[in-house]
Amino acid sequence: MIARAPRLEDVAALAGVSTATVSRFLNNPGVVAAATARRIEAAVAQTGYLPNLNAGALASNRSRLIAALVPDIAQSIFNDTMEAMIEQLSDDGNSVVMSLTGADNRRLNAQINAALSRRVDAIILTGIVSDQHTRERLRSHPISVIETWGLPEDPIDVAVGFSHAAAGAAMADFLHERGYRRPHLIVPRSARSERRASGFEKSWCATGAEPPTRFEVAVPSHFGQGRTAFLALATLPTRPDVVVCGSDWIAQGLIVEAQAAGVRVPEALAVTGFGNLRLADDMRPTITSVDIDGSRIATEVNRILRRRAAGETGIERHVDVGFNIVPRESA
Repeated sequence: MIARAPRLEDVAALAGVSTATVSRFLNNPGVVAAATARRIEAAVAQTGYLPNLNAGALASNRSRLIAALVPDIAQSIFNDTMEAMIEQLSDDGNSVVMSLTGADNRRLNAQINAALSRRVDAIILTGIVSDQHTRERLRSHPISVIETWGLPEDPIDVAVGFSHAAAGAAMADFLHERGYRRPHLIVPRSARSERRASGFEKSWCATGAEPPTRFEVAVPSHFGQGRTAFLALATLPTRPDVVVCGSDWIAQGLIVEAQAAGVRVPEALAVTGFGNLRLADDMRPTITSVDIDGSRIATEVNRILRRRAAGETGIERHVDVGFNIVPRESA
């Protein structure tokens, strides 16, 4: 004979509370007193009870399913954000489905369709969706849509990020103040990188200086591109005194190739990165980089979704987490 599956009533009886209290805890753990929550958790574990999430979603009109769309995770600057975001959202009782859209977002529309068909509560996007049709389609659905790692003027719903153009301009000002005069940009072919490069160029040329030279690479960026970019410096009419790399991975590869060629960094050639990955501080010389607080992006996303779940209105559409230039040995 097949044993009966544990029921909500079994959990309630074992925890010494009502079924309504168990249900409230399962739907929103934060509304139950800590001691009560511990008893219910223990009862759930002891009985092996599994709530019917489909039934709960119908009753509350919330699926507690969140789609997080990210271009890639291999050697990605988004990893810290995604890890913190998934941890925080999961602690709130949500299930997060992470999907890879590809470096050129070629799978973006397919992943959005899959998320909408599963009636997710929210879609979290990495970067800014440029296609206007896709933006309008997302606006037509009654779900939260949060664009991260960018600050579009007119968000689909809410944007949590920073200005890439401002980050590029700040790096230009930083290098100019340090006395560098011949910058060379290594620019991955993405909208985010292009905004930073444009911000750099605008700020740099505002001083009356000559426009920086540039070298474009594919996305996602990786170590080997730094080597290729260093070899390409020989084709320039004038050797730069600083190379501004679109990622820390590129900066690392360029520094390794420069050192192998007997070019000292930063004495003969300065180098900067972007993302402030762990390798930036582990590298020798350490890499000057731009730090983005990925954990704060995650925290702000979770805060917004909590307020939405509580029925709050008037939530801000732009949350600027800013950025910081981290000066190190390479520049």
